[in-house]
Order: sequence, then structure tokens, then C-alpha cells
Amino acid sequence: MTGLALLSVSDKTGIVELAKTLVEEFNFQIISSGGTAKTLQSAGIPVTKVSDYTGSPEILGGRVKTLHPRIHGGILARLELESHQQDLQTNEIRPFDLVAVNLYPFEKTIAQDNCTVEDAIEQIDIGGPAMVRASAKNYAHVTILTNPARYDDYLAELRANQGKTTLAFRQARSAEAFAMTANYDQAICRYFAQINPESADYYGIGGKKIATLRYGENPHQKASWYQSGSEAKGWTSAHQLQGKELSYNNLVDLEAARRIVCEFPSNEPAVVIIKHTNPCGVAVGETLFEAYQKAYTADSVSAFGGIVALNQPIDVPTAQAMSKIFLECIVAPDITEEAKAVLAKKSNLRVLLLPDLNSGSQDNIKAIAGGFLIQDNDTSIELPDTWQVVTEKQPTETELQELLFAWKIVKHVKSNAIVISKNRATLGVGAGQMNRVGSVKIALEQAGEQAKGAFLASDAFFPFDDSVRTASEAGITAIIQPGGSIRDEDSIKAANELGLVMVFTGVRHFLH
Repeated sequence: MTGLALLSVSDKTGIVELAKTLVEEFNFQIISSGGTAKTLQSAGIPVTKVSDYTGSPEILGGRVKTLHPRIHGGILARLELESHQQDLQTNEIRPFDLVAVNLYPFEKTIAQDNCTVEDAIEQIDIGGPAMVRASAKNYAHVTILTNPARYDDYLAELRANQGKTTLAFRQARSAEAFAMTANYDQAICRYFAQINPESADYYGIGGKKIATLRYGENPHQKASWYQSGSEAKGWTSAHQLQGKELSYNNLVDLEAARRIVCEFPSNEPAVVIIKHTNPCGVAVGETLFEAYQKAYTADSVSAFGGIVALNQPIDVPTAQAMSKIFLECIVAPDITEEAKAVLAKKSNLRVLLLPDLNSGSQDNIKAIAGGFLIQDNDTSIELPDTWQVVTEKQPTETELQELLFAWKIVKHVKSNAIVISKNRATLGVGAGQMNRVGSVKIALEQAGEQAKGAFLASDAFFPFDDSVRTASEAGITAIIQPGGSIRDEDSIKAANELGLVMVFTGVRHFLH
């Protein structure tokens, strides 16, 4: 008996070639609807419209086409059951061998700046997911194809198995289909949660696997990379010019570098060097080369094997400087052809171009036992005109700008976090210590003699005045911190006694 295929796709990629081969090589009958039927007819492929097959017209402007017993009966029938066979015969329903369906482009639609709620609603597919899920449920008898990239695999199966597919192939396609509809529904869920946040009792996490990584944080851990949304954004849209494939740790560090470098406008040359998600050197300069030199000098030992993010196109002097040491990855919005040739000599160095460095997720998700936590990303920006100067000594405008630089960095350092800076470059970073004075000592030790006349930023308040006194002994000039401790007066008193400037921002930036 002739095979029966139902083809109804939004993405028409490869559908003509698939249908042509099914008809000419395997003698299939094609049932199709709407735009897919028109596409196949225009290509000269014999096709029966769904409305002709079911005897029911498309109604409601195309909202109802395939929701019919002749369609779903042919998809869901368990052919090993005599009762199902009898139902098919009584109702003159033929079982489908193949269903090829992909869905309305909901995510592409909502990604458009001018998309209205009405536009989004009209791109919520109803019949498509119903057919996909029905076919996936009945994979024992039906092959479901939701990805045009699988069409050739399907045809290869038919050729290898006398016009049939194996159970293993159908089961694998079923798993893909359920994953696709789940991701589709989650996108809709997220969209409406954004419109009505107070009613968002469920949170949808969905993504398409784009790579199996060599391993995770350690060689014994498996890891994969997923793209959220149908449009490539963020790192999935980056262009890797050269180097080995990206690892799990590379991507985590690149994201940490991206977030910091985005603190600075593109007209202010900025460079960030990351090691294990913490910045070991951050600087701005009059030129990109100057910014890199300052960032590298901040901690040249830790910079070895680091990740570098730059907020301007890489030029030759900067490329030459970076090529002198071992680095894992470099990312910038662009690169000159001459600089590209310089870095090409380091064949293992991963060089990525990410034109939109600001394309990051707004949500921060952390897995815990039995579930996950969600919070907004810490994108808060505090400016000097919102700060409170709490000491007798007042900062100059230049000092305020230096404090702002340090404050932009400390929010991206693992807590407890301390950053020492001068001339808009980091000198010392104290990260992830169990007590704040420990972080202060590490940062000051790293800064060394350069701490004299430098500035200190703390991501959270000082619980005691010991950090203020330790900073003063090292020569620190000014301190920026959130304030809010019950012992704030002790820190303020110490700062006044020691002749320091101290500023409260009123905002804490813990990073765990």
C-alpha cells in the first residue's frame, strides 16, 4: 500500500525535496495544508489538501485546519489493536506513516520590536503541537519529523529498510518532538510571565542544544551548551575566528568578562582580564593599547592563561601586546584585518567577535536540590550624585570618578569583595574570602606600594572599623562602600580620625 505523509510546516526548508523524493522514489501520497500545500503544488508535486482529505473546510481564517478525526485518528491509531483497526475502517481513515510538522515562529515574532500582544497570540500554534505530540506519542507506528535537518536521515532510513523506519529511529525523533513542543510552550509561558509578572507561578526554561562540550568544570563532568530562544543571541551569535573549541570554563569566564566590560561605554577604551570568573586586571585608557597594558600590569602573574574582553575593535598594537603571553580567549566587538593576522600566529588562541557585548540575559538562574532559584541580574548602576559622603573630608570630582571606577568592578568580584584601584586601573583584588578584612589584606598585599594614594571599594558594609584602619595603614586615600552596618559610626569615626574620604552608596553588591 502507498505510504501516507502529512506535511504541514512553517519553516519550508527542504520540504519540496522531501516531498518530491517521497512521491517519486517511495510512492507516497502527500496530505498538506495551507502554505505548505501551495509550496508543493508550485513545485509540481501532487498533493491533497487537508480540507479535501477531511471533507471539512479550513475555518476561522485558518485557525482550524487539521483538528479533525481523519487527521488525528490516522496519527494516533494503534495498529496492533483490532478495535483501532475497526475504527479506522468504519470511518474510512488511513494511518499515517510520516508526519512532518514545525510550528509558527512565535519566538521570532516576539523578538521584533514592534510586536504587539495580538501579534504574539496569532503566532501561538494550536494544530501543529497537537499533531506533533500525537505523532510523538504514537512513535510505535508513526515517524514524526520536526527538524528539517532530519529529512535526509529519514530518507536514508527508508532506503535502508525497504521503505520503513526502525523503532529506534522513530523513538529518537519522538524525543526530539516532545523537547521541541516543551520548549515552544515554555517560550509562551515566559512571554506571558513578562506581561503579567504577578501571576507567574511557573517559570519555563527552554533551550536548543548547540554543542556537546568536551567536559564541564572538570574532566569527569559532562557538559552541553544550549541556546535559549530561536534567534542566536549573546555567545551563540559570537563568531569564533580561530582557536580550539570553547570549553565550559571558557564560556563561564567569557560571560564574567563580558559583564564587566559592559560597565564601560564603547567610547571609553576598556579591557578586562579574567581568571576563574574573577577580574585580575581591569583598566580604561586613552587608547585600547593603554587600557590593555594597565590591565595586564595590574596582575601579570594571574593574567597568564586568562580571558580578555575588550570593548573596542582590536588594533595592531593591542594584538601584538596580547600575543606576547599565553591567553585562553579574547573577545571584542571587532578586529582590524592587520590585527587579525597578528593573532592568527597563535593558532590555539580562541578569538571571538561579539558585536553586541550587551546582549545578556536579564535572569540569573541557579540550581539547588529539588529546584532552582531565579533573580534579576545585578545591572544596578549607582552614580556619584546618588551617593552620600559620610566623612568630614570631601572627595574631588577626580576622586569621585576613581571611586566610580572601583565601584563598577567590585560588583563583579566574588564576595567578600575588595578592589583597590588608581588611575582607573585595578591594583589589587581580594575575592571570596570568609571575612572582609581578609579580602582587604589580600587586595592590599597585591597592590603593594602602589596602594599609597589609591582607592578602595567594598561590595558590602564594614562590620567593624578594622578594614578602614588596615586600608589607611597601606596608604588608601578614599573608600566606597554601601553602608548599612549597625557599626557604621565606628567606620566613619575611624575614617575621620585617619583623614580618609568615605562614601556610602546605599546599595550592596554581593556575588556568590
